[in-house]
Amino acid sequence: MKIDDTDRRILAELTANSRLSMSELGRRVNLSSPSVKERVQQMESFGVIKRYTLEIAYEKLGQPVQCIMEATMKNGNYSGFKAHIATLDNVDFCYRIAGNACFILKMRFENFAQVEEFIDSIASYAVTVTHFIFSQVEINENIKRAD
Repeated sequence: MKIDDTDRRILAELTANSRLSMSELGRRVNLSSPSVKERVQQMESFGVIKRYTLEIAYEKLGQPVQCIMEATMKNGNYSGFKAHIATLDNVDFCYRIAGNACFILKMRFENFAQVEEFIDSIASYAVTVTHFIFSQVEINENIKRAD
């Protein structure tokens, strides 16, 4: 599938707000509602748009401590580590990576004691380096959307 500038604008709008109606999305990218719907469906069918997500304010749900954690395997038990991580509900992502670490995770916790408990729970699998998140830097602020 070939992606043009209009498709890129559609993707930018949906990235900012995946709940836009097709008519509002069409207005923003200067297309009719049926045309924009066809383009979105085509990008879905080709796997360009994989899923629609939402951003949750976890601090309002009692999980204000967020961190990025590097995990370097100790014993090569990658499958055991992945199976353990898959059981947790406070992991936003876990990627297998190249470099000094083997995995990188984004996690959220109620308090620092829970972070320590998690690190202890994976000590048989991995050594960790934890980076606590203080704030999020907004990106792509200068992209102008078609109104």
